[in-house]
Amino acid sequence: MIGIFDSGAGGLTVYKELLKALPKESYVYVADTAHCPYGPKSKEYITRRAKKISEYLISKGAQIIVVACNTATAAAIHTLRQSFDIPFIGMEPAVKPATLLTKSGVIGVLATKGTLKGELYLNTSEKFARSKEIKIIEIIGTGLVEAVEAGNLNTPETKGLLKKYITPMAEQNADCIVLGCTHYPFLEDTIKEVVNEVTGKENSMQIINPAPAVAKRAKEVLDSLNNNNCNCDKSSSKNCSNNCDNSSSYNNCDNSSSNNNCDKSSSNNCDNNCNNNCSNNCSNNNAETDTPAATHTIISTASDTTALKRLTQIVCPKTFRKNQKYLSLQL
Repeated sequence: MIGIFDSGAGGLTVYKELLKALPKESYVYVADTAHCPYGPKSKEYITRRAKKISEYLISKGAQIIVVACNTATAAAIHTLRQSFDIPFIGMEPAVKPATLLTKSGVIGVLATKGTLKGELYLNTSEKFARSKEIKIIEIIGTGLVEAVEAGNLNTPETKGLLKKYITPMAEQNADCIVLGCTHYPFLEDTIKEVVNEVTGKENSMQIINPAPAVAKRAKEVLDSLNNNNCNCDKSSSKNCSNNCDNSSSYNNCDNSSSNNNCDKSSSNNCDNNCNNNCSNNCSNNNAETDTPAATHTIISTASDTTALKRLTQIVCPKTFRKNQKYLSLQL
């Protein structure tokens, strides 16, 4: 099972990409709506929430956890990796692809305050942009998370906010906008409208969403875990054989009156059974299927899941909706 969490519904944009990359996995998604937004909160506060939610996801059987929140990644990813024994996938600031795509040498980053202060963002922007004299226009998207949570994706108020934030980028000739919060891809169509209005040109700024790259990384990590767990190598086969040797059926055979005839055949049969089981397990793990994951549990830490369900249905393909259940849970 893959665990995912965000301050609210924003991580659903990452969940959407995970469904494309890993359609047969089970998921538990936690929207920490009761504590949303994370952006203005302290690093300590966010870390406490991240640890509490991670503990819950691990208790439910998460093999990996995707921290589908830029602010939580910036504040807590190092602590989470030190505190728990499973892999954590965080949100990578998409500055590098923007620096590769820009022709004007100017990129815009729309993010929360917490993300822009984070060590990962600061290191990435220095390495891939500032050291190469690429200019970054950093804008804090105050009010955008709240707009998404309320479902106000294309209202005059939301357009007004976006125009306020995008205009300085356009005035300084930015040709790429990095979406530095997982809530912002919900606004991508509206951002495109505003960009066209502000610049007077169609598609004059490329919008960069890091979620597909995060989903790709999650798939790599999960595939690696599954391959390591698959008992198809020699050492695993040996362990399988040893376990079989110690089984009651083999011991009974070993102690029987026909011991000399039974010993080798039993051992061979035992090894063959083990190897066949290994092979079958590997085949099952690697089998391609279009069948949706067995369960998709979408949890809100707020009492009302109505808005979360509405936003889930915006990003989630219809084929997966029958697998989803919604819960309200205090964490």
